[in-house]
Amino acid sequence: MSVKNKKQFGIWMDTHHATIVGRADVDSGDFVLLGHVKLDAQEGNSNENAANHGERTQQAKFFKEINALTQNMEEVHVTGTGQVQEQFIHYMAGTPQFKNVVAKESTSNKMSDENLIAFITEKFN
Repeated sequence: MSVKNKKQFGIWMDTHHATIVGRADVDSGDFVLLGHVKLDAQEGNSNENAANHGERTQQAKFFKEINALTQNMEEVHVTGTGQVQEQFIHYMAGTPQFKNVVAKESTSNKMSDENLIAFITEKFN
């Protein structure tokens, strides 16, 4: 009798950078670093409306790049600074591919890749 493990991921993020960790064998094994995603700097805009639209577009692109590293995600723990974790979880809830993901969040300061792996391992054990 085999037990199906869930595809679990951990993400540390702030408004400009995300570090993603996941299981080495997708649904089993130790957590390993999967990658980093950086939000591209936005060019100057002529008015506030264009600036706001540009920020939303850039943020959606940022979230899509994160999700590209977390295919078939079933559980995620999102941590970091600011409110971007809540925005990311809300974004996933509105995306058909990720709407059933079990998402938990916490707040933490920037940490090294190794500390993030240890932190996420602890959260899922």
